[in-house]
Amino acid sequence: MKVRIRWSTNWIQRRKPDPVVIEPELGIIGNLMIQAFGASDPGCIRTNNEDYFLILPSAGLYVVADGMGGAQAGEHASKLAAETVRDVVAGAKGKIDSDTLAGAFEEANRRVMQQAAQDPKMEGMGTTLVAALQLGDDLLIASVGDSRVYIYEHGQLRVITEDQTWVNEVGRRLGLNEESLKSHPMRHVLTMAIGVSEDLRIHTYLLKPMPGTEVLLCSDGLHGVASEEQLAQTLARPGRLEAKCMELIAAAKELGGPDNITAVLLRAV
Repeated sequence: MKVRIRWSTNWIQRRKPDPVVIEPELGIIGNLMIQAFGASDPGCIRTNNEDYFLILPSAGLYVVADGMGGAQAGEHASKLAAETVRDVVAGAKGKIDSDTLAGAFEEANRRVMQQAAQDPKMEGMGTTLVAALQLGDDLLIASVGDSRVYIYEHGQLRVITEDQTWVNEVGRRLGLNEESLKSHPMRHVLTMAIGVSEDLRIHTYLLKPMPGTEVLLCSDGLHGVASEEQLAQTLARPGRLEAKCMELIAAAKELGGPDNITAVLLRAV
């Protein structure tokens, strides 16, 4: 569970929602065909789900956001940010390049900050944001916060994104060992998020997936709970993306599921 950069103590008790899933979709842009499946679960502790994801094969766009804020503000922030990225990409009308995704993130940041300023109930809201956008035979990745993108190919799992957290950007550079970082009081603090500052730092990466490559976008409710070994074991098995996504979520829940859990899994075919 993240420590919010700005915090609201409002809370609404609600019925625990059912998991959200999206049926497998196939996107074809250029010569690269992408199969995709996504699922989100509130986990074992939370009664609401502040995660949000989008699968838009027609635009080659895949998004995961993990919201933060009191009451329903986190849910609103993640949905607003993800759908803003969708709107900007769709509005590009085919004129998509490497700057499109960064521009979409900047617009998402502006809209979330604007909503928070206009509505006192939304004060302090923000969200992580990670997206993959198909550019011909490439996948452009952009990230803010600590939601992650992994790539599994040639029998190996690699994390592509870099967490914007106190642990990663400060603690490790101070030379603190991993055991100390696991229990450090600053371990849940983000150094960057959508909706928190006008000075947005966006990390971008370019992937060239080969046939059979799988790409996982996920919130920290998955990668912060299940080990990378568990992630790799699941992705290594043959089978449908749906089964793999649900297995990943089940693994996080078996380990306590302290946060919302979201996984979007892509496969180049």
